[in-house]
Amino acid sequence: MTVRHHRTTARRRLPLTITALACATALVACGSGDAGTDAAGTAGPAEGSGADGEQVQIRFSWWGNDNRHETTQQVIDLFEAEYPHIDVVPDYTDWGGYWDKLATTVAAGDAPDVITQEERYLREYGVRGALVDLNEHAGTIDLDQIDPSVAQAGEFEGALYGIPTGILSAAIVADPQVFADAGVEMPDDTTWSWEDYVEIANAVTAGTDDGVFGAQDYGFTEVGFAIYARQQGEELYAEDGSLGFRPETLEAWWQMAVDMREAGGNPPAAETVEMNADTTQSLMATGRGGMGLWWTSQLGPTEDASGNELELLRLPGESVGERTGMYFKPSMYYSIASTSAHPEEAALLVDFLLNDVEAGRLILSDRGLPANTDVRAALEGDFTDADRRSAAFLEDVAPEILDSLNTPPIGAGEVAGIMARMNEQVLFDQVTPAQAAEQFIAEVGAVIG
Repeated sequence: MTVRHHRTTARRRLPLTITALACATALVACGSGDAGTDAAGTAGPAEGSGADGEQVQIRFSWWGNDNRHETTQQVIDLFEAEYPHIDVVPDYTDWGGYWDKLATTVAAGDAPDVITQEERYLREYGVRGALVDLNEHAGTIDLDQIDPSVAQAGEFEGALYGIPTGILSAAIVADPQVFADAGVEMPDDTTWSWEDYVEIANAVTAGTDDGVFGAQDYGFTEVGFAIYARQQGEELYAEDGSLGFRPETLEAWWQMAVDMREAGGNPPAAETVEMNADTTQSLMATGRGGMGLWWTSQLGPTEDASGNELELLRLPGESVGERTGMYFKPSMYYSIASTSAHPEEAALLVDFLLNDVEAGRLILSDRGLPANTDVRAALEGDFTDADRRSAAFLEDVAPEILDSLNTPPIGAGEVAGIMARMNEQVLFDQVTPAQAAEQFIAEVGAVIG
């Protein structure tokens, strides 16, 4: 096992190998809570390269709640103990203020040395020249134990601009108790199709009391559609950032949702819109649903809310389409600013965050399950039961994962809102699925250029 421990003095450096393979729900990346404040958070890097043992100061930015801030400071303490010549200045805020602050510092030429990034904004900073090509630090950052489809998720236009902090996957979360109450067998997720999904959802609703439904509507999330499109041999976004699917594919995606609503497999439109706006009121969280499309990271919180033990399933269609569509989603990325006066020291910090097992023991699943597969295995005993089952699910589907999604284009942060709005209009029969697909393509095309 090639995980690092922070007490290790001899460090193994392996090549960083990159090959050219091709949210509407709450994400683990979008931590919330009160932001901490740190007067030193705006300090620039200190003079000195550190090459001759001089003291070096670098800044590390992230977003999140107080628990994440406290944990990250403990990780920084471990790093500084191993590298006494490097001082790491924390630079953090909550999700809402993070991007405005980052934009301001980048524009001023005073970006943090190590920047936590989110996939919808990575391309914007990469093409602006604000980030280093991390391939330049192949001798420092070890990606040997990160699945290539994950490692290359932050690669576009011939450069690697971000390395995933951790991974998660979309999954169908199913409630075996609801299935048992309905007298419906749990599906075989290695063979089922989308047609099977619709039939099963309708059967669960028919076999349970009023107020219980076979499935929660999926049409509001671009994540599910991205997987569905990939199963048809298409993509949500092409490699160049343009839309990569046919209008008919999106029309079919929404038509299935309409058919389920009409047959009873999904709740009525008004109830669906209300629960989609508040995940604590979702069918799965309230124990009133057989299935729902969620992230693996949401298994634990959803179980806690429902009081039932839930099960993770592959999305339908994985075995019957042109290809598999599921993918490992980076929960966040680590990037290095192109203006950093100490890029090598920044690279050491990124390597430590990814590969040090003691750092991983502190972080656990806070930034997604560790991207380093050996770190993930080493920490199995520290995970919650839900995290262990999520990790087992990721391991189970890994052989079927072909590649990651293409990096979203500039402007992709607005797409989730457009998808949710068009889905709502479809559910209330204000537009047909075909009209919604046409309008979605026009609106998204306008915001991504």
